This record gives sequence, C-alpha cells and structure tokens, in this order.
Amino acid sequence: MDGKATIAFVTGANRGIGLETARGLGELGIAVLLGSRDPREGEKAARTLRDRGVSSVEPVEFDVRNREHHRRVASMLEDGPGHLDILVNNAGIQMENLEFGGEEGFNDTSTVSEAVLRETFEVNFFAVVALTQTLLPLIRRAGAGRIVNVSSVLASLELQSNPRSAVYGAKMFAYDASKTALNAFTVHLAAELRRTNVKVNSAHPGWVKTALGGPAAPVEVSEGGRTSVQLATLPDDGPTGGYFHLGERLPW
Repeated sequence: MDGKATIAFVTGANRGIGLETARGLGELGIAVLLGSRDPREGEKAARTLRDRGVSSVEPVEFDVRNREHHRRVASMLEDGPGHLDILVNNAGIQMENLEFGGEEGFNDTSTVSEAVLRETFEVNFFAVVALTQTLLPLIRRAGAGRIVNVSSVLASLELQSNPRSAVYGAKMFAYDASKTALNAFTVHLAAELRRTNVKVNSAHPGWVKTALGGPAAPVEVSEGGRTSVQLATLPDDGPTGGYFHLGERLPW
C-alpha cells in the first residue's frame, strides 16, 4: 500500500458490520486492510468489495486472539507504509444463547460459566487492548490517528441499571461486561492521548441483522458500519473519549 495513502485496519471484516465498515471507508478512498480469521473468507470479502468499486482493499489473515498475528500486521505496516491512520477494533463474540421474550426479558448472570466469561473477555477486551498497544506506535505516526472500539448499547451501566430503559431486560453478563470494560479502555486511552493527534471512541453500531444480532434486528447490515465510519473519519476538532451511535452520545 502507498505510504501516502490513508490506511485503515478493520478486524473481523470479512462479513457483517466489519465488512460494511470496510466498504464505507473504501468508498471514501481509504486503503483498507481487511482482517479475517479464515483467509478464504477474507479473499472472498475483498473480491466483493472490489466488485462494488472499492479498489484499494487487501485481505489479511487475522485472528484477534493470536498475538503473533498482531505482530505480523505491525511488521507489514512497518515495512510498508510505515504508519496506520485508522484502527477499527470490530472483531467480537457473543457466546450466550438467550432468547428474547417474556416480561422479565433474560438475565444469565447467575448461570453463565467461567469458561464463557473468560473466552468472551479474551476476544472482546484483552485481545483488543493487546492489538491496540501493538499498533499504537504506527497510529501515532499518522497525521490524524483514529481508533474505533466497536462496543454496544448493552455496555451502558446507566441504561442497564435503569428499569425504564429499553435495554434493561437484556442482560447477557459476559458480553455486556466485556463491552463495558472495552468502554473503560476507550476512556482511559483517550485521556492518555488527549494531547496527541489520536482520537479514541466507542461505537454502538445499532442492533444489526448479523449472525450475532439475529434476524429480528431492526437495522440492515448495509447500515451497520455507519457509526464506525463516522468515528474513523472525524475531523481534527471532533470528539475523543466518547461513546456514540450515529453522532449521538450514549450514557456510560
């Protein structure tokens, strides 16, 4: 990739919200590294984007849990363009199989296993922190570095503790807590970098019709990347250390 180009790395980008984020960035002329655990799926996604007019897209084999993959991406960028303008930490998992319904909604806090908690936190929090720390020196070199942590409205402690909120009855403890921790990372890293050219924000993409969101979700996949793209392309006077959905601040 051209060292003069604006370069983005999107994790979990071979489908769903990640793919739509890559599409949105690519349509703005940004060169996109498309992270995918399965190289074949990554190649397929890249072809899909090229067929839709996104010319500068390169698939990269990437499992967020694999620290060697973190180092490999960093080396690729170091040896190539020498910087990274945008990091979208999109890859994530939700392992709790709960169904909506009933007046009480659902809540698995007393039954979720330690194994599910550990795996969910590894993917949604620990691996994200590790990757961001590995790539941060490259992001600091960018003219306007942007880090987007894809969170969820379910991470909001204010909304989760308010019986009148729309999400009060939806409590997947492992998933929700991992995204709350991710929001804390956003706040802390943004504060550390507040005097630099790097902006760090959390994004709630909406309840999207993906493999994770399910068919009942009201937001089409094609709209799922809009918040991440907005935060990835903020102007110099844009916010940092915030929690947003389509430009609207969400309560922590």
